[in-house]
Amino acid sequence: MAITTIKKRNGEIVDFAPLKISAAVAKAFLATGTPFTQDSLTAFTESVVEKAEIFFASGAAPQVENIQDIVEKTLMERGYFDAAKAYILYRKEHEKQRIEKQQEIIEKIEKKELFVVKSSGKKEKFNEEKLRKTLAHAARGYEGIVDIEALVGLCKEAVYDEITTKDIRKALVMTVRSWIEQDPAYSAVAERLLLRDLYKRVIGDNVDFDDLERSYREAFVNNVKDGVKAGVLDERLLEFDLKKMSQKLTLERDEIFTYMGLQTLYDRYFARDATTGRIFETPQGFWMRVAMGIALAENKKSREEHAEGFYNLISALLFVPSTPTLFNAGTTHPQLSSCYLTTVEDDLAHIFKCIGDNAQLSKWSGGLGNDWTNLRGTGALIKKTGVESQGIIPFLKIANDTTVAINRSGKRRGATCAYLETWHYDIEDFLELRKNTGDERRRAHDMNTANWVPDLFMKRVQEDGDWTLLSPDETPDLHHIYGKEFEKRYTEYEKMVAEGKLQLYKVVKARDLWKKMISMLFETGHPWITFKDPCNIRSPQDHVGVVHSSNLCTEITLNTSAQETAVCNLGSVNLARHVKDKKFDWAMMGTTVGMAMRMLDNVIDVNFYPTPEAKAANLRHRPVGLGVLGFQDALYMMDIRFDSEECVALSDEMMEQVSYHAILASAELARERGTYESYKGSKWERGIFPIDTVRLLEEERGIKTDVDRRSRMDWTAVRTAVQKNGMRNSNCMAIAPTATISTISGTVPSIEPIYKNIYVKSNQTGEFVVVNAHLVADLKERNLWDYEMLGKIKYNDGSIATIKEIPDHLKEKYKETFEVDPVWVIKAAAYRGKWIDQSQSVNIFFKGTSGRDISNLYVYAWAMGLKTTYYLRTLAISQVEKSTVNAAEFGTTHKRSFAPVPGEREIAGVSIADSGTKQLEVSPVASSAVVMSENIPPPSLKLATAGGPKLCAIDDPTCEACQ
Repeated sequence: MAITTIKKRNGEIVDFAPLKISAAVAKAFLATGTPFTQDSLTAFTESVVEKAEIFFASGAAPQVENIQDIVEKTLMERGYFDAAKAYILYRKEHEKQRIEKQQEIIEKIEKKELFVVKSSGKKEKFNEEKLRKTLAHAARGYEGIVDIEALVGLCKEAVYDEITTKDIRKALVMTVRSWIEQDPAYSAVAERLLLRDLYKRVIGDNVDFDDLERSYREAFVNNVKDGVKAGVLDERLLEFDLKKMSQKLTLERDEIFTYMGLQTLYDRYFARDATTGRIFETPQGFWMRVAMGIALAENKKSREEHAEGFYNLISALLFVPSTPTLFNAGTTHPQLSSCYLTTVEDDLAHIFKCIGDNAQLSKWSGGLGNDWTNLRGTGALIKKTGVESQGIIPFLKIANDTTVAINRSGKRRGATCAYLETWHYDIEDFLELRKNTGDERRRAHDMNTANWVPDLFMKRVQEDGDWTLLSPDETPDLHHIYGKEFEKRYTEYEKMVAEGKLQLYKVVKARDLWKKMISMLFETGHPWITFKDPCNIRSPQDHVGVVHSSNLCTEITLNTSAQETAVCNLGSVNLARHVKDKKFDWAMMGTTVGMAMRMLDNVIDVNFYPTPEAKAANLRHRPVGLGVLGFQDALYMMDIRFDSEECVALSDEMMEQVSYHAILASAELARERGTYESYKGSKWERGIFPIDTVRLLEEERGIKTDVDRRSRMDWTAVRTAVQKNGMRNSNCMAIAPTATISTISGTVPSIEPIYKNIYVKSNQTGEFVVVNAHLVADLKERNLWDYEMLGKIKYNDGSIATIKEIPDHLKEKYKETFEVDPVWVIKAAAYRGKWIDQSQSVNIFFKGTSGRDISNLYVYAWAMGLKTTYYLRTLAISQVEKSTVNAAEFGTTHKRSFAPVPGEREIAGVSIADSGTKQLEVSPVASSAVVMSENIPPPSLKLATAGGPKLCAIDDPTCEACQ
């Protein structure tokens, strides 16, 4: 991965400039009379950069010292010993100068001769006591943990003569956040210091912190007015009694964020004037702006009351709307929806219309899912021109480049996923779109891809049968039917092929195509595997259309057509905030879900729609996607292992509660506001709920789905409410990845196990190390948390599996993602999924290289009834930069393996239970070891992928990966 930034000694991240390497080496050559040319100097610099890119392949910014170490080593490797000596002396001299300069600063501070420049331009003497007072105020409540004097000392090293007060505030934050790895308390202190800086920017540089409440509330009123005047905020916000709304702000909630959560809001979410850079919001002002923006759909008489309720829900982080809603609610362009799904017709004008729609939808922060299956295959005749079609690949290349060109609202890059059904004639070329080799004109490196897999294909894989690739111009109905009807029609087309009645086709072995799908998934991470039939058979809207694809993150399953672009509006319940004293507060959950559903329904009415097709679909069907985040945090708080039946049971119960209250809330909204337009004839009207559709799936497939169908709640009241009132929303639930809003919430994303117990976090101002706060709390409780323990966890790359002092119970509880058998992730998703009317973003984390094991995991996911899967994330051999870690003490290797699943046998790579039923189960996942590097590189903790031979992806010496 190319290095674009570098970390300076003060922690600041700046652009990486290879020319500085050339200049320093040239000085060393000239000082020693070593002959060189411009070409040799350029080649030398390129060699240093190449080595650095290999070492820092994770993308983390190297420190200046890291690059200098590589320069030294490269000089000696090439025999430039005199120049290397000069370069080392040059570094030593500069280090000496830095130390002397720091000493001068310390002396000036002691003599009271160091000056600070205030925002007014006035100079005053640096006051160390002010620094200490500021840190002490930020550390209130953590006095027994935070070392104030040590922080003061470090901050003094970062100041310089005539430093600005703004830079002092930045130095304070940077100093404290570098200690977050020592204890989560430092995150709270850094967050408070960042708040102080934010208050000065938003409320005013002369803010009176002794009378903060008054100025905070006044600033909210003034900033909303100024935001409207600047054309940033919706003028309808002025219809609220702003002074009254300011009194509803709960200022204490500014301190419930982690440092990273607040920094993320500060950098990306707060409303600001793009021209001047002025920020219009404090955290509570931000939440209230979002709440008021969503409440614009309410009756004017009750608007303020609902805005207050919405504010209290989201400011307490009980429910967090999706990123587009947070970006744009209450602004002049309230595009609040997360996802758009389109179907591309086999017509040149419609193809380019859809590409144009992609641009418009991306512009306003929407993530895209495009269905391309309708387009005819390569070589099919185009009757109007009498030429052969070039298939879908050239158009996907254009769609890819459109994605790259669009910067979503100036806040994140455009993002698109292309879907293709597995019987399409161009499927083999489609699988290779993300490869790094081959004809670049037939590659799409910046666009996600996904397989839309019918059940019949999975059955053919089991049976080791043939699979026929067809062109949609000759089989126009296949993409629009599913289940038994699809199987019947597909076999009819196969007979037509045998009879010579179809012109364009190709017969392959189903397992060969499946192997290639798995191989490409392992090699490139794409295409993702999603299942057509469960998405359609279990859809509440089977009476008005077909689900042709999922979305960018594979959790949305809505009907699409040329006339309707599916839209989904997302938000997530924060499960961690609903755990009290190690028990889940189900009553609070019901209240949260009820109000969240009202907010999501409001989004549909206040939303800005970039295209008429999106508006038509959303107003007709009114789908929403209520999801969850912080599932792993809830498990930690309830002392439950992720890889356990107890976790599966909680997944089941938790989602039943969400489903129960979401459906009930939608029925209540229907009573108040009316049913959605296409309600008549839906599964809802027919009395078929998501839990009931698992049986329908089994009947269509003819295969048992091994998921317990029992419920813990009495659903009579919900079914009666729907029968009486109808539904306000065609779809209610979908679990999104929640990456950024989980950072804001201070939780692990979505429904996933924790990725690492220790990791490097990066943002615009630099990098710092974060340790799992739940783990730290448990270790503290057992008097096991100290600097030595931190070093051991660092050395083991976050894993605690081999640290002998830690009890086995905690080792089981705090397994990282790649230490959890992915079978448990899939099983929990299956039990959760029976309650969901859309789908879930389910990542598969696999440590190993066996294609057979990967195949079995996806067969298991299909057999358990999952509708979609998301990324396959694999773990290669890794090395870690270990700072302040003694290799001899902590060892050089550790092993991590998946627990085997007993009682199964494999048949040609597909694991089948020994019983007479056709129930499928996954085979054991192979154990593997991660060997840690013995060398101790320069300071900080970063991951880097080590070089090594390409491993076979599918246990086949003739496979493409090996070739």
